[in-house]
Amino acid sequence: MINLVIGLGKNKKVLQAIEETAENENIDIKIAKNKEELIEAVKDKNIHAVIRGSLTSSIIKDLKNLNNFENINESNQFSSSKSLKSINRASYIQKDDKEFLLAPVGIDEGESIDEKVEIAIQSFEFIKKCGKVPKIAILAGGRREDFGRNQKIDKTLTESEKLSSKLKEEIEKKILKRSSNSLSKGKEEFNTEYSIKNYYILIEKAISEGNNIIIAPDGIIGNLLFRTLVLLNSYNSYGAIALGFNKVFIDTSRDQSKEGYLRAIKLAYKLANE
Repeated sequence: MINLVIGLGKNKKVLQAIEETAENENIDIKIAKNKEELIEAVKDKNIHAVIRGSLTSSIIKDLKNLNNFENINESNQFSSSKSLKSINRASYIQKDDKEFLLAPVGIDEGESIDEKVEIAIQSFEFIKKCGKVPKIAILAGGRREDFGRNQKIDKTLTESEKLSSKLKEEIEKKILKRSSNSLSKGKEEFNTEYSIKNYYILIEKAISEGNNIIIAPDGIIGNLLFRTLVLLNSYNSYGAIALGFNKVFIDTSRDQSKEGYLRAIKLAYKLANE
């Protein structure tokens, strides 16, 4: 039995989504009516997964401020790297045969290259745990040939190139370490397949070429991309996965549809079972 808690704010479509899961006898869903109740659910070792639902986004700040996770059920950890201590969000988006993590999506996230490296590596870890080859697309505020048009564009172009280089360096270190550990223990060599490509401003190409991790220039742009794809262009959102966190937590928009909340419940259920 998977015990799940979902937040209920002004958007009552959460309740409609819960009704549609009633036939699943392997899941028990309870409601948190405010952020305090939701945070308590995060701390409760008997709760396997938590979904923000339609509660205010301020709960994410409270989640990030939690420093003591001793009472969180370690069996639900889905980030394999204990060195990644920060909590970041990546939206799981799907349409037709395309599915990918989009990050950063919090308007205060991804402000520096180091933050975006961390988010990208956390996303890399998640995709590998799902049994897929990570394909990372880096975005910027213009095409490569747009360099020199103004300082703001130049900054995003320069940062995208630095991010691509630094991210590859960090992933290669991680692969080398894991491959060495696997060989020393007589196990099969760690799967080294992955790709990183700077698409600059061409997000349409990044999606069409099947990348499963898309890194926006910052959280504001990432949030706008999410809203454009999901709320305007009918891409399916399963919510934003809390990465670097040792409990299943799915962040959802307070403006989401019934189908969106239902997808988040299905994703939380799947992750809690892994």
